Amino acid sequence: MASDAKAKRGRQTVRDMVLSLLAVGAVAAVVYVFIPHSGGEPVRTVSYGTELATARRAAPYPVLAPQGLPAQWRATSVRYSADDGGHATWHLGFITPSGRYAAVEQSDDSAGSVVRAQVQGARPDGTAPVAGRPWARYQGTRYRALVVDGKGGTTAVTGTATYQELARLAQSLR
Repeated sequence: MASDAKAKRGRQTVRDMVLSLLAVGAVAAVVYVFIPHSGGEPVRTVSYGTELATARRAAPYPVLAPQGLPAQWRATSVRYSADDGGHATWHLGFITPSGRYAAVEQSDDSAGSVVRAQVQGARPDGTAPVAGRPWARYQGTRYRALVVDGKGGTTAVTGTATYQELARLAQSLR
């Protein structure tokens, strides 16, 4: 009888462990089903209308933003601030239709300073005509840029995007 009780206790322990695992698995499945998922969209998009209006009132240069870009160009970051040197800076970042990064960077600092700040290891790479104006091309270790001096400021369109995508973004700036 004593060995009968021992054998029964061993089976109960295994049975109880299996039941416990099933209960934990059921709870985990319910949690997984009811917790919201990102739906495969790893990039958070932003609206930049308010920041653009604020920057246009505050900046000492005409702040530019794209108009007429297809919906596949998704805005991902926006800010207007003063940089370490006290220069007014405008940043508007995008994911391009090809999944690369492109950004509009404007500042009342010199073109050389903007390029050094935005394109690590930048080297001149010729020019590109954009909207009837020559923009300087720069190739860096990771980013490339199209840069032009304007009324009171420098505009750079930069990122991992191709020069063609950068030119498309530059053409849309108003």
